[in-house]
Amino acid sequence: MDSDSNEPSQEELFEHHKFTAAKGQEPLRVDKFLMNFIENATRNKIQQAAKNGHIWVNDAIVKQNYRVKAGDEVKVLFEHPPYEFLLTPEDIPLDIVFEDEVLLVVNKPAGMVVHPGHGNYSGTLINALVHHFENLPNNSSNRPGLVHRIDKDTSGLLVIAKTEAAMTSLAQQFFEKTSEREYVALVWGDVKEDEGTIEGHIGRNPKNRLQMQVFPNGEQGKEAITHYKVLERFGYVTLVSCRLETGRTHQIRAHMKYLGHTLFNDERYGGDKILKGTHFTKYKQFVENAFKVLPRQALHARTLGFSHPLTGEVLRFDSDIPNDMGACIEKWRSYAKHA
Repeated sequence: MDSDSNEPSQEELFEHHKFTAAKGQEPLRVDKFLMNFIENATRNKIQQAAKNGHIWVNDAIVKQNYRVKAGDEVKVLFEHPPYEFLLTPEDIPLDIVFEDEVLLVVNKPAGMVVHPGHGNYSGTLINALVHHFENLPNNSSNRPGLVHRIDKDTSGLLVIAKTEAAMTSLAQQFFEKTSEREYVALVWGDVKEDEGTIEGHIGRNPKNRLQMQVFPNGEQGKEAITHYKVLERFGYVTLVSCRLETGRTHQIRAHMKYLGHTLFNDERYGGDKILKGTHFTKYKQFVENAFKVLPRQALHARTLGFSHPLTGEVLRFDSDIPNDMGACIEKWRSYAKHA
């Protein structure tokens, strides 16, 4: 599967995607095919694109029920608000852990998207930042203040640059792997080793572009290194600490799945199914209740450390595990004691 996705410039009113179906592609309706490959693209958006004549297969306009076959070139065009609209200031409260004249550290709640994009035009961290702060510097992708990002349904700490010099310094620290980033994750299964390191390039899954995949021989993707340590064992699930040496998209989610320990309730990677334990009624009901308590992947960016861009002082911040994840952990802790 090859893909070109172009984010809109300030002048563009459309978002373009182009895919070539892989050799092993079984016939699949084009709307379902596109749902597998475009993040945040709802069925309604795809249907609207089809209605507007904005889906092409091999350069011919098709309806949403067209069946994609191996080798087909699929193009779709979504109407997109102007880029300025995506940066609309919104009075959204921020949980600021630290702030000075050149940077701030925020604690992002689960469910908040970091930056606007297709399907998430408002309510993002960027919308909040441009309301609360003027003249934030743009990063290389024109995202005001952003040095790094975490997934929508991951909670935890992010550093934001308030000046160009701070952006440069912090970005360099992340690039040179001198920053400290530690996450807490609840994963399926009893992790065999008490600690270890996962090394394996990470790139897009050729069969599902919404997933990242580990390529252990480095034939695709980019280098990725995660150091993990077991914090607590609950039998069918394990609480682990993950320290990032690199910062790839979905790094912990993909690396832990590759290790055989998918994150608990990580829908995109299959963690929203019972992966360990029985399917007997009582256990099944317990797991389903745990999913309801934590309706997202069990991942929290707990610790963030870096050198201050002006003073060189090493700063280190910690954030408490949020209530939903804490309640889920407590349920498993109690279950393990009585199992």
